[in-house]
Amino acid sequence: MARSSEVVPVGATPAGVFDIACRVAESGGSLPTEITEAARAVAGELGSFPPDEVRGALERIITSPHADDGLQWLHEAGVLEQVVPELDATVNFSQEAGRRHKDVWEHTKQVVMQSPAQPVVRWAALLHDIGKVDTRVMLSEGKVTFHRHAEVGARLFETLARRLGFPRAERKRIRFLIVNHLRANAYEPEWTDAAVRRFDHEMGDALPELVELSRADVTSARPGRRQEAARNIEALLQRIAAVRELDARVPPLPPGVGNAIMEAFALPPSRRVGELRKVCEDAIERGDLLERQPVEYYVDFLRRQGISVDKP
Repeated sequence: MARSSEVVPVGATPAGVFDIACRVAESGGSLPTEITEAARAVAGELGSFPPDEVRGALERIITSPHADDGLQWLHEAGVLEQVVPELDATVNFSQEAGRRHKDVWEHTKQVVMQSPAQPVVRWAALLHDIGKVDTRVMLSEGKVTFHRHAEVGARLFETLARRLGFPRAERKRIRFLIVNHLRANAYEPEWTDAAVRRFDHEMGDALPELVELSRADVTSARPGRRQEAARNIEALLQRIAAVRELDARVPPLPPGVGNAIMEAFALPPSRRVGELRKVCEDAIERGDLLERQPVEYYVDFLRRQGISVDKP
């Protein structure tokens, strides 16, 4: 297939190279070898290209209908190595010995294509596994581990984001998605309400984007595995909705906690009472305390933290 060759001229300039890649990503297909070689000849000049223009071109590519074709051409033309070497390093980098579909690069392109064409989500999809290159440990029987690759990938993204001049708010959002991209798919029915509540609070308003990334991150060749992962995500969302509904009707702390705190620690109505309530609420969110227990349960907890009448 070579649809792109019908609409793309040979452009032996840095700007022309990005234009070619954008057109490939929009129309799909492949290009004649001479066009790719012409681009490779000038790829080394892309280091001096304005960072915001590089970022803009990449964003246009990854949000296009054929982003995978555009990204593959960037690699073949030697462009990816120049502008995003952290990503180029994932090409032919195996996640599991002897299994082509476990190649990090192939997996990444599939995740991009399976995610909604929203810039922040697509950037996170593109870069969510760049930490695997630095964290791979080969075990026996072809098994591989990538311990803390999400955190390592988030640090690599910080360097990349500064290099490409990402706006601060967008950089923080993408980094958050990268560092948390494994968490939704780790959900199990055994999670307590406190664990579900904590996850919901920690994800905050990024939850919808994280869910989209988590759904896209399942690229197993086994249809049953994809269906299982989809059901798991849906079950998590239902648990979150149920906990939110419960908390809206019955708060985690029982009525009278504030009065009990004032009486136990000889405090007047004040900000300090609210701070101590917050200590209890945070402990519930962490799973250190149960919710909706008798007020004495929470007063005893505060005493164990060193709170006293003489030391409010």
